[in-house]
Amino acid sequence: MIMLRFTKMNGAGNDFILIDNRAGEVHLDRSRIAHLCDRHRGVGADGVLLLENGSNNADFRMRYFNADGGEAEMCGNGARCFARFANKIAGAPKRISFETPAGVISAKLINDLVTLQMTEPTDLRINMKLPVAGETKTVHFINSGVPHVVIPVSRIDDVDVRREGSAIRSHNTFSPNGANVNFIEKRGSDKLAVRTYERGVEDETLACGTGVVASALIFATLENTNGPITVIARGGDELQVGFEKSDNRFRNVTLTGPADFVFDGTIDV
Repeated sequence: MIMLRFTKMNGAGNDFILIDNRAGEVHLDRSRIAHLCDRHRGVGADGVLLLENGSNNADFRMRYFNADGGEAEMCGNGARCFARFANKIAGAPKRISFETPAGVISAKLINDLVTLQMTEPTDLRINMKLPVAGETKTVHFINSGVPHVVIPVSRIDDVDVRREGSAIRSHNTFSPNGANVNFIEKRGSDKLAVRTYERGVEDETLACGTGVVASALIFATLENTNGPITVIARGGDELQVGFEKSDNRFRNVTLTGPADFVFDGTIDV
């Protein structure tokens, strides 16, 4: 058993356990991470973020683990929390950079809001035909740091996100790693609502940062519109996605949203 110090944070309702591991002394296996994220027996969170020393000219390194203990490439809401956590714990400036498996991310802090400069999205695929549960669905795909499926619907509140998301998340088309699944509803010429089924959590979450980005970029492609796009997350928060679009290629993608401290604590793991 070790006594672990942590900070609980949330970004638009997507909640995380943040740990300062610049000394390199924290080693968590999958079972310990899953225990920490357990909402009945642990702290409770959608994932765990480790703050580590950076390299390759980045200020820090961000490691993100889903609630099932598996390490993921990137987490947009987590990255905003990470930036504020680094500012508080490590005295980082209002502009910082940190490396992730998805590439180097930069962040700018503006009070309790954080703007992330995202890595360039890849693998845009529009109007994919996907056989699911005896029917063929038309879906769209983009990797916004994490692979995401996006499905426009007429009434987002009527979607069984857990059932439909689970079936698509593990579809052979996206094997072996799977994909997150987003259902979007148009709310205006530059506004949409989104609900997301997250792999690793294996359920709907109140928000998913890379899912917000993926949804906005797919929306912009389908609607042939420019940014910024306002996205309403399931938790009720509004996030802003900025970008430059040319021939269905996106550059200078940004995500702006809240990152809030909840509490500090210690736990035996």
